[in-house]
Amino acid sequence: MPTDPDTIGTLHAWLSHPGSAYWGMRHMTPGQISEFFHDWQASPHRQVHMAHIDGLRAGLAVFYDPAAVELDGRYPHEPGDLGMHLLVAPSRTPVPGTTAAVIGAICEAAFGPLGARRVVVEPDMDNTAVHRLNARAGFREDGPLRLPDKTALLSFCDVDDFRASEIGRTTRYVWSSSPSPAAAPHAHLSGHAMRRAHRHLCAKALAEFSHERLLSPQATAEPGVFEVRAESETWTFRARVLPLEHWVVDEGSIRREVGGERAEPDAQALVTAFAPVLGIPGSLVGIYLEEIAATLGSAAFCLHHRNRPVQELATADLQEVEAAMTEGHPGFVANNGRIGLGLTDRHRYTPEAPATVRLVWLAARRDRSHLATVSGLEEREHYLREFGREDLDRCDARLRELGLAPEEYRLLPVHPWQWEHKISVAFGPDLARRDLVHLGESRSDYRAQQSVRTFFDVSRPERGYVKTALAVQNMGFTRGLSPRYMRDTPAVNDWVAGLVADDPVLRSLDFGILREIAAVGYTGDAYHRAAASGVSEEGPHTKMIAALWRESPVPRLSDGERAFTLASLLHVDLHGRPLVVEHLERSGVQARTWLRALLDAYVLPVARCLLAHGLVFMPHGENVIVVIGPDHLPRRVLFKDIGEEVAVVTDRPLPAGIERIRHIVDAETAALSIHTDVMDGVLRHLAAICDEAGVLPATEFWEETRRCLLALVDGGGDVAAPDGDGDGVDSAIWHAIVAPRFRHSCLNRLQLRDTRQMVDLTDQAGSLQFAGTLANPLAVDPLAPVPSDAAERPEDRTNREERVVASQR
Repeated sequence: MPTDPDTIGTLHAWLSHPGSAYWGMRHMTPGQISEFFHDWQASPHRQVHMAHIDGLRAGLAVFYDPAAVELDGRYPHEPGDLGMHLLVAPSRTPVPGTTAAVIGAICEAAFGPLGARRVVVEPDMDNTAVHRLNARAGFREDGPLRLPDKTALLSFCDVDDFRASEIGRTTRYVWSSSPSPAAAPHAHLSGHAMRRAHRHLCAKALAEFSHERLLSPQATAEPGVFEVRAESETWTFRARVLPLEHWVVDEGSIRREVGGERAEPDAQALVTAFAPVLGIPGSLVGIYLEEIAATLGSAAFCLHHRNRPVQELATADLQEVEAAMTEGHPGFVANNGRIGLGLTDRHRYTPEAPATVRLVWLAARRDRSHLATVSGLEEREHYLREFGREDLDRCDARLRELGLAPEEYRLLPVHPWQWEHKISVAFGPDLARRDLVHLGESRSDYRAQQSVRTFFDVSRPERGYVKTALAVQNMGFTRGLSPRYMRDTPAVNDWVAGLVADDPVLRSLDFGILREIAAVGYTGDAYHRAAASGVSEEGPHTKMIAALWRESPVPRLSDGERAFTLASLLHVDLHGRPLVVEHLERSGVQARTWLRALLDAYVLPVARCLLAHGLVFMPHGENVIVVIGPDHLPRRVLFKDIGEEVAVVTDRPLPAGIERIRHIVDAETAALSIHTDVMDGVLRHLAAICDEAGVLPATEFWEETRRCLLALVDGGGDVAAPDGDGDGVDSAIWHAIVAPRFRHSCLNRLQLRDTRQMVDLTDQAGSLQFAGTLANPLAVDPLAPVPSDAAERPEDRTNREERVVASQR
């Protein structure tokens, strides 16, 4: 077995898992684990192997000579005896039969290539889970055996007993101590990876469709077990329901029956069976099923290529964390479709891909394009900052070689996929006229972000993000960029940045935005001319060639600070360990203290902007950058995606030219920017992760969130600025925020209604889909005093029973 950092990182994640307690290595560092296994492998009496199923790491097998080590002189040895220790990898998505498959493959190896006549095991007497597993594999118990570090249950198995056992009769996995070759782009499309992907997505579908009241699970006679039916199909699962009707589904408990026969959980089959109640138009079912298939493929890809434990991510930089994410969106079921990208594209252009990307540069004629910048930023200065003088000179030289005048063009970066598949084809006439000129690739290397079409400059991290148009469908939209819509994006950013800078409360919170400092678009094509003449409407073809630059968070970081997206705090690695719990435990503070630091940094700015200024953001996980210190405590946040996402929901004055961001709504609808975007879209999932991990009950999570918002209420019960400067804010919106119930706005209902364009961007509020109301965990009497901090109770901090990972120790 190799002892490279990647393998040691995986072993550290496995052995530090609570289910691996019997190995006695939970508190070892990666260095100590590396040294331990190096010593074991150096022994002539031991062999250490990583077991794989379909190329995925599935467990650890240690074979040893019991006459020389471990059991030397302590039991009646027989010739041909082979000792064995087993660890089955902990998994976020336990697939029934995996443990049996691993021990079956290991026994096959012992009795086959390794030539054992009898396998000897000595698990801890208290490890009843592995005793049951051993019995299923044909092991016979010999009795207790006192060893220096434990009292063991000595057990033996010969080849005949194994072949006759439940596991031995059904073992179909061929032993492999090394992964399957992964060079082929489709290597991730393997049986075991897809089984895990299906089960995880089925759990998410059952949870989110139930949350949105599309499915109505019925309680069974067994406590905590629910079922849903659709004609001949019955799905049962174990679940808990937390505040905001958040369903926590036990992924390993899902059972599917078709016509009374057990069947493998299948996400596409689930959608097909329940399509009538999900409300998908018949003409769009195929498109949605394709997005489900692509989401499954992405999950399988991550299982093979993004197996980074959170112990490593807790100290990683922004891009390492971004690349390790395995979930496209916490609420959407079809969340990683990217329809249009192929197998090779997945290895090149996605955030989980191992490769960096070089953008393609075009030159666009000035009279057929436009560039807008924030106030005080000149075009040449912008290009010098984002491209560099040498590269600008190179572009100018290329234009002169073609007999063109550089001053008649401006530069425009495009996605390489977009160039290859769309621009070079659909804009061929523009290229022939030299209205567009291909200049080659960038010399900076970029990494795709979770949005796929946005790139971070890893060669020059201080340079801006580049957001490009990409004619790929993902989560209900083709991801284009409208040159017309972006024309005033820098002006919108100027106004929001000024508002934030002038607000004393936001300054005290150290809240900031990452401005979109420049936007460029090409409009000289036939598609824009047809739309302008009224022959056609604006559509995907008018959104194919545009880009914007957004400030990087890197220059905003002080010594010792690190940044990552809020979405990453919802990340649970493939071993089942949440990243937020890793940060929390490393901080050394109580869970409520850590949570309050995050809430003050994230929720208070959202509420302040809404209540004081009528300004709403789209503060979902990818649009929020969290900055933490060396102590792993959140310090502040930076919001991004300003120009396309912000709105003003009141009649406050706005500067000329940005009136498009005004969308006046009533107080109840305005409060949804807290209820839907913050509470339901982010905090609901974070509360469940903390509750499920046993670090903070969901009730206490929401109590702390309520306390955070009550910081906006003064002693007299009137809504006012927290600093007491008399800057009153909208009391109607405040009372809507803390009302006993609020309207249940549903994301999947949007996507299921129209998988091609789920929202009318010109009337987003009018596009919303509701499913009744939800009980509000923030509901308060505004006149009541703010509750004091409650002492943490031991019974509230007790972890729920942990699933034991079978281990022969």
